[in-house]
Amino acid sequence: MSGTESVAFDTPRRERRADNFAMWVFIGSEAMLFGAIFLVFLVAHVDFGPAFAAASKHLSLPLGTFNTAVLITSSFTMASAHRLALHRRWRATIWALAATAALGVCFLVVKGIEYGKEISEGLAPLLGLPFRYAGPDPVHAESFFGLYFTMTSLHALHLICGIVVIAGMIALWRTASPANRLRRVVAVGLYWHFVDIIWVFMFPVLYLINR
Repeated sequence: MSGTESVAFDTPRRERRADNFAMWVFIGSEAMLFGAIFLVFLVAHVDFGPAFAAASKHLSLPLGTFNTAVLITSSFTMASAHRLALHRRWRATIWALAATAALGVCFLVVKGIEYGKEISEGLAPLLGLPFRYAGPDPVHAESFFGLYFTMTSLHALHLICGIVVIAGMIALWRTASPANRLRRVVAVGLYWHFVDIIWVFMFPVLYLINR
């Protein structure tokens, strides 16, 4: 090995550690992004509490609750994929990954239905759509819905990325070595659990804090 060659990937163990470190760095940067948005929302909530409380009641609690259950279940299937991969049960691992991606798609479909409902009610102040709100303090209610769509759409984008990565893993499964399969399952598992945790915080802040 030459003096300029990195030793981070010279053994499978070091390779896994390097992958995990890189993923944690990425997750940390994304956590700061979401943390900044949460901070903006909470500060606005303190300043315009009554308007935010009234506006949040226009969100669909049943759909939000259902989607929370879907993502929690997807965390279970992803954890199952990790456990199965550790035992080299590759076929079962693929099924667990596919179930995780399918639950992610289910979340997006339900979220799309919820978005459609909110757009039809005139509660989406984005892309030049008219904002129609009959409740109190429509100016600050518009700020609530602007933050709501920013937070949830950013979360949905991260979820889409996770689904695409899982689909790519499954497509390339046969060509990957056992060590690479395990590395990829662990890395995408960390990312997926992070996305789920973001929603676990987002759901009560948006849907429950004012009910």
